[in-house]
Amino acid sequence: MIVLSRLFGFLRYRTLAGYFTKEELDIFFASFRIPDIVFEILITGALTSSFIPIFIKYQKDKEELNNNISSIINIITLILFVFILALVIFAGSIIPLITPGFSHEKITQIVYFSRILLVGQLPFLVFANILTGIGQANKIFIISAVAPLVYNLVIIAATISFSNSFFLLAPIIGVVFGASLLFAFQLPLYFSSEFIYKPVMKITKGLKEFFSLVVPRVITVIAAQIDATVDLTLTTLLTAGSYTIFYLAQHLQLLPVSVIGIAFGQAALPYLSEVYQQKNLDEFKKIITESILSTLFLTVPIMTFFIFARTPLVRLFFGGQKFDWYATNQTALTLSYFSLSIPAHSLYYFLTRCFYAFLDSRTPFVISIISIFLNVLLSLFFIFVLKLPVWALAVSFSISISLNVILLLLILARKIHGLEHRLILVESSKILVATFISSFFVYYFMKMLDGLVFDTTRTINVFLLLATGTTTYLFLYIFLSWVFGVKEVALLTKFLSKAKEYRKRVVEIYTEVE
Repeated sequence: MIVLSRLFGFLRYRTLAGYFTKEELDIFFASFRIPDIVFEILITGALTSSFIPIFIKYQKDKEELNNNISSIINIITLILFVFILALVIFAGSIIPLITPGFSHEKITQIVYFSRILLVGQLPFLVFANILTGIGQANKIFIISAVAPLVYNLVIIAATISFSNSFFLLAPIIGVVFGASLLFAFQLPLYFSSEFIYKPVMKITKGLKEFFSLVVPRVITVIAAQIDATVDLTLTTLLTAGSYTIFYLAQHLQLLPVSVIGIAFGQAALPYLSEVYQQKNLDEFKKIITESILSTLFLTVPIMTFFIFARTPLVRLFFGGQKFDWYATNQTALTLSYFSLSIPAHSLYYFLTRCFYAFLDSRTPFVISIISIFLNVLLSLFFIFVLKLPVWALAVSFSISISLNVILLLLILARKIHGLEHRLILVESSKILVATFISSFFVYYFMKMLDGLVFDTTRTINVFLLLATGTTTYLFLYIFLSWVFGVKEVALLTKFLSKAKEYRKRVVEIYTEVE
């Protein structure tokens, strides 16, 4: 469902690229910067790192659970509305500071759209993610995975239906209405939970633990948002449309990261928290080692595929009518540099949750600050000293996130008294060899098909080229992994057998209902 949701997200981007130019989309995407800062602070900073472990810890005592979680929700709500009020008032002063390269007309539109998003979208997104946290704490993932489908479909429908009449306001209206449905769709997660909301704000033990975890994580997120804002500021000083190029390339790179890295982290955190609370260190080590290898097994081949198939990928996902060839080439080049970070970025989300499981948010905080500082320095150096174009920002990101993950791994290994380094090194080497051989063959295979078999001036043929290349790449990579004895190949067999069991159970239930 996460894969499907992300694909609908890219259908949304393709729809936008079909109705608006890259210069116009600069306005649309920049309008989300201020609301995104608040969202990331409250959700990524406060809820992701702390909500689920605390929910699980107090789950056995319903009264404590209700008081602790209700107090947390009420404090987040209070902070949210303070943020909204302040930013709506001061948006006209803040946005010109972070978009110095934009014209006065562009800035005026960004301020207007930002205020709409702050009031109409942000509260629904925050409350929807609180419901997502409740669901994940109870190990219910499917509803939260389906809800974004509705969100994206509404934005697409609004863009197609109203862009001729309302121009950029059409997708903004779709975002607001889609966010309200995103919240409403997840309400069953609350009603199916044993948690009962109370309008209280008590200074409980759980609330104190929450703040002890949240403060370093929130500072980390603020630093990351400053970094993202610096990227916006730098792209406004480059050629028109640079922020759209950067934004779309970054989000295409985030597709596998979201599907694999974030999904691994979300699914693992409740189990990691339970295992740690049971003091089962051997099982904890086993989960970490297997998750690292599984993540590398899935992301390393995706990294190389995104590099050598970058242009058809960009054409398929963003090749709208108004997305010109220059934008396509620059987005493809930026994507290739972003793609270098896919394995490390995916591991980052899992590794940080390993620390959250034993209630340590300080370590990821310190390391993140170091890597963010490096990213900002490199970005400034590449743009102002070397005078490089927008793809240089992707290079600085890949370098900094890789350093972040290396440091996390070293500290985590020390904290749990060692990992199976030899096993990780041997298996990773096999994965790299299988990936290199597969990539070399499929790259030239796709080059041969392009022109000789498929006329890629048409979108359907771009899709067929990518489908053929992806299928060939997948089977060749799995075959070579099996030849080299990569242990993670067994995961596919296990997954298929579980899928068959699940299908059999669904058929049996359906038969009983009949």
